[in-house]
Amino acid sequence: MMLYAIIGTDSENSLQKRLAVRPQHLQRLQALQDDGRLLLAGPFPAIDADDPGAAGFSGSMIVAEFDSLEAATAWADADPYVTEGVFSSVLIKPFKKVFPA
Repeated sequence: MMLYAIIGTDSENSLQKRLAVRPQHLQRLQALQDDGRLLLAGPFPAIDADDPGAAGFSGSMIVAEFDSLEAATAWADADPYVTEGVFSSVLIKPFKKVFPA
């Protein structure tokens, strides 16, 4: 297993879509966490605020363990944020954790 960073960029005006499918998205992340494979996950607020309100988010980042780049890509492709058009693009890269040790 190796870590992969999955970085999604939100589509314009996708906040309502994001909120609508968020429970399904979180359920998938919870499954990764339950399997001990999730290092971190969270959104990028569109403004410099913990709760951006109506400004929404510019994207999200997930760092999790997968068997391969292909497996990470398949997982990301099946996520509701992808299938429902919240993300306009997704970048997936191998990730090597150095700190904290």
